[in-house]
Amino acid sequence: MKDPFYRYIQDLQDRICSTLEEVDGTATFREDLWERQEGGGGRSRVIENGAVFEKGGVNISAVHGELPPSMQSYFGVEDADFFACGLSLVLHPKNPMVPTVHANWRYFEMYDQKGNIVDQWFGGGQDLTPYYLFDEDAKHFHSVCKRACDAHHPDFYATYKKKCDAYFWNAHRKEARGVGGLFFDYCKVSEETTMQNWYDFVTEVGNSFLDAYIPIVIKRKNLPYTQQQRDWQEIRRGRYVEFNLVHDKGTLFGLKTNGRIESILMSLPPHVQWRYDHHPEEGTEEEKLVTILQHPIDWV
Repeated sequence: MKDPFYRYIQDLQDRICSTLEEVDGTATFREDLWERQEGGGGRSRVIENGAVFEKGGVNISAVHGELPPSMQSYFGVEDADFFACGLSLVLHPKNPMVPTVHANWRYFEMYDQKGNIVDQWFGGGQDLTPYYLFDEDAKHFHSVCKRACDAHHPDFYATYKKKCDAYFWNAHRKEARGVGGLFFDYCKVSEETTMQNWYDFVTEVGNSFLDAYIPIVIKRKNLPYTQQQRDWQEIRRGRYVEFNLVHDKGTLFGLKTNGRIESILMSLPPHVQWRYDHHPEEGTEEEKLVTILQHPIDWV
């Protein structure tokens, strides 16, 4: 699986970056090729200070080697080697009416000392983080996610939507990071599902990303906004940062496997605010968002 999936994410990175550059109309992606001392490397692409995207990254990597002791303990194994590849993206738009988006699709293999595969799985998902909530945008995003899932199993959308709501939960704030989407992990061989089945599903979700997000960007990118609304965006970005640094498994995995720090932290927005004990005014759009984020919603 590792070779076809790595070729897939290389192509997907190209498709996503070219579309985002077209939508932005001003900025282009800077590319960094990097190598990991212990084995493997990646291709990071970052866009900054665009007409639409204030900062974003669309990164791919393929790393391998000895599983670090901390990860051996996590997986309950000893003296194991691993291979991991994936595409990870985060986009922080300039206009607070355009939501931030995150997506990730990945594949993992673990080997014994003879080089035999002893475990393998796919994971990934995509989720939306608005600052001002347009119900139709959340419904559109989830509808595209559901369509991708329904092509493979009638229960996938409900299952992975629920997992997304549970995962992207800022427990210390008792609120969701955003309006969710899909989250799936440890997708392994079973009596019902082959690795090829999982490959087909994960790549279908990956292919759906642009359809899920770009129409929202185009619809909202030219809406007017005030400095007060921009301040709210930066305050909410603070919650995004908190989740990524406290709870995000991908961030923690990258840090524990000596990943490239610039690529790991590319998800952080360039301008953020933390205001002491800040609460939005009652009856405002800002309060509406916070209230909705306290309870998962069935958008489709």
